[in-house]
Amino acid sequence: MTQKAAPQSDAGRRASSLEAGARVLFITRKWGPAVGGMETYSERLTQEVAKLQTVDVIALQGRDNGLPPSITSLLFFPVTVFGRLFRAQHKPQIIHLGDMAIWPLALMALFFFPSARVVLSAHGTDVSYGARGGIKGGLYNLFLKLGSALLSKARVIANSNATKTRLEQIGWQCNAVVPLATDLRCEPKSDFNPKQLLFAGRLITQKGLSWFVRDVLPLLPDDLRLTVVGTVWDESEKAALDHPQVEFLGRMPQSKLTQSYAQAACVIVPNIERENGEFEGFGLVACEAASSGGLVLAADTGGLRDAVKDGETGFLIEAGNAQKWAAKIAQVLSQGAEKRAQFLVRSQSIAQSHYSWARVAEQTAEIYTSRS
Repeated sequence: MTQKAAPQSDAGRRASSLEAGARVLFITRKWGPAVGGMETYSERLTQEVAKLQTVDVIALQGRDNGLPPSITSLLFFPVTVFGRLFRAQHKPQIIHLGDMAIWPLALMALFFFPSARVVLSAHGTDVSYGARGGIKGGLYNLFLKLGSALLSKARVIANSNATKTRLEQIGWQCNAVVPLATDLRCEPKSDFNPKQLLFAGRLITQKGLSWFVRDVLPLLPDDLRLTVVGTVWDESEKAALDHPQVEFLGRMPQSKLTQSYAQAACVIVPNIERENGEFEGFGLVACEAASSGGLVLAADTGGLRDAVKDGETGFLIEAGNAQKWAAKIAQVLSQGAEKRAQFLVRSQSIAQSHYSWARVAEQTAEIYTSRS
């Protein structure tokens, strides 16, 4: 598929650092109908960059039920890429790979277009897997380190400073940190439910739901309710859903989720730090909630430090410190309506301005052509 550059807008003129005529080839294994942050990144980034330059996309589409492609499809994807490269009618100046796990495809693309510049995006999950240890983790670390040696001239974009740090630990040179973005929007609301906390996201240990229910919820008033939106990925997290103060709603359409963000007393993102070194690459829920008019409380760890502008789009709280979490929630619940409304108007405006896909595209375009 090819996305042609639109007539240049103000955003396009601001991104004039992108060389005139430069053609971008974007290769990704993350694409709709599959649902996920990396899928959203691939689709929205290419759409915005296409407003500046012509973008050709080679994408492995997900399944109609929202799940990632099958293992068979993943294994066959390199063959698809080879065929597309072999038949390509236009020479790209930029080859951009959507995540670090597919770095070998850059070598394939360079075989056909040796003068092209290689750019890779790193998201956190694709570089932290090796931290799990064991045979699989060790082999994956070696796989990434091999890539850093073979693609030493590639430019790498991290989605957070935490991802940048991890990249450098395994031998990659990170050229820039470009935080992600969101399209979620909601009209400012003056009313909210003072008895409701909201958690949204995948139910895995790292996200901290079980920790919050076990260690923080008992320190809060008995009449508070924690609404949980998301899907269970880790069976060990199911027990937290049985707590009498927890209401589990499962998956929720984004149009409804934006309303839920704004209506909750606060949106919690209580990630915990894992001993094995796994971390939150970014934490898209935090900027989604702020952009929707929610009051965000997030753990001061990993990529959440880039997903939340502390004191501006939300508040960062020490990860794993139940007393500090309970105290901050109590403070939020006790603040006056006027003070809350003033903060939310400002935080929503900042979030919508900073966490925008136009900004992500412009910063990415600068990496395409910068000399450093």
